[in-house]
Amino acid sequence: MIELILGGARSGKSRLAEQIAQDSGLAVTYIATSQPLDGEMSERIAHHRARRPDHWALVEEPIHLPTVLREHASAERCILVDCLTLWLTNLLMLDDPMRLDEERKALLECIAELPGRLLLVSNETGLGVVPMGELTRRYVDEAGWLHQALAERADRVVFTVAGLPMILKGDTL
Repeated sequence: MIELILGGARSGKSRLAEQIAQDSGLAVTYIATSQPLDGEMSERIAHHRARRPDHWALVEEPIHLPTVLREHASAERCILVDCLTLWLTNLLMLDDPMRLDEERKALLECIAELPGRLLLVSNETGLGVVPMGELTRRYVDEAGWLHQALAERADRVVFTVAGLPMILKGDTL
């Protein structure tokens, strides 16, 4: 089962995904895409770590998400990826402009083949004003296209606002 959980900053999307993973009854592997590039991000990472159960497996992977998904997916496992927009940002910051297209294509191809349960968390960034800079406009465009492609493939899509989940596609929680 593929589930896409979207929401803005501090919307409760990560907490919701963690609760779904916990309630799944499956072994959980948490795939973190963030990198502690500054003190504020280090604090966010520490907050997420403190909230997760100690028995969950953790894989930190900022770039090679499809490879890691293939390595860790199994019928008895729930994989939680947090978050896709950080992964997208990591790819946009690389010197290789083709890398984003390659990794995105590999992700979209692999998710349908993965056994077990897959929870994908991502920031919905397309609800605000159009950003002024070229890179930020590209980021918003790329995130929107990625979300559309994933939502098409997902069994359930949830939009989270103020800690409340709104089902956009699929069964209720």
